[in-house]
Amino acid sequence: MSEADEQITVVEYCELLGIPVYHIPNEGKRSVYAGANLKRQGLRRGVPDLCIPVARGKYHSLYIEMKTKDGKATQAQADWIHLLRGQGMCAFVCYGADDAMTLIDEYMAQ
Repeated sequence: MSEADEQITVVEYCELLGIPVYHIPNEGKRSVYAGANLKRQGLRRGVPDLCIPVARGKYHSLYIEMKTKDGKATQAQADWIHLLRGQGMCAFVCYGADDAMTLIDEYMAQ
């Protein structure tokens, strides 16, 4: 499955369980003007794909960077994961929908 397909599976899983989730759309091809405009509006390279805005345990929310099973996080993505963790968020790179759904289950069980 593609990264997008894996992510769709995770979003559908959350919706089925009534877990709020939203996608942070940082990817995509745009014109130079549109890209510059979005950057001024706060678009940032490397921000994780999904956010579950639910506090659990010591965390304020859960952020997930989706990858395929053989994917690799970029340095910008790793930097954001580190920054978010430092701000009290639970943040991980997940390799496939199964990995992400297991993380969500563990997070929500806290």
